[in-house]
Amino acid sequence: MTTAPFDASAPRPTTTPTAASTTGLTKSYGSGDTRVVALDRVSIGFREGEFTAIMGPSGCGKSTLMHCAAGLDTADSGSVRIGTTELGALDDRQLTALRRDRIGFIFQAFNLLPTLTALENITLPLAIAGRRPDPAWLERVVTMAGLSGRLGHRPGQLSGGQQQRVAVARALVSRPAIVFGDEPTGNLDSHTGAEILGFLRDSVRELGQTVVMVTHDPVAAGYADRVVFLSDGRLVDEMARPTPERVLDRMKALGPGTPVG
Repeated sequence: MTTAPFDASAPRPTTTPTAASTTGLTKSYGSGDTRVVALDRVSIGFREGEFTAIMGPSGCGKSTLMHCAAGLDTADSGSVRIGTTELGALDDRQLTALRRDRIGFIFQAFNLLPTLTALENITLPLAIAGRRPDPAWLERVVTMAGLSGRLGHRPGQLSGGQQQRVAVARALVSRPAIVFGDEPTGNLDSHTGAEILGFLRDSVRELGQTVVMVTHDPVAAGYADRVVFLSDGRLVDEMARPTPERVLDRMKALGPGTPVG
């Protein structure tokens, strides 16, 4: 395994605009003998209209990278950009507004409000921002999510897969520059998880969305356009047009890793 940081933002023959990027990102926890490096000079670009999966051994820094790239956590050094906006130059109010307006989030827990209908949960971020949804876009997202007949239902009346579809639709409804998913199918059975992953893939192909997903599952990674691999806080490889078999082979080569977050 190489000891030099792998640069997943290196130029390619065809230039595609970047929805988000990190440069020289470093993050550690603790100090002295207990200091653990979660991210070690990580530079990566997430291209517009692409589905990227982040993988690596348990605790290799996958979620830490996503949280820093999404502005949910701050790094010790390095920079993070959403489009051309440098997150380190924003104050708390500006960062909150950027996360609300330009970033979508999907987590293992559906994080739906139980007293609101599916439609109200989907449009909640826009309501908080004082904005009305674009009717045509909302209908397109709802139809793609297969929720047209469920909009009046509350979360308790929906299956787990339907609740996660609501969560994904909520992430898409504001037309964010990028959607980050942290193990978005982790609480779902394999059949339902496949439906959600297919929905995310379709949002990239049909809506031009940019999606970045942290996952430990080679099958889930097989839905992505590319997979980037972390080990011990460093980017060590990437794979285009992944298949579950190729991803699993690469993961076996990386080994168990060291828990760092």
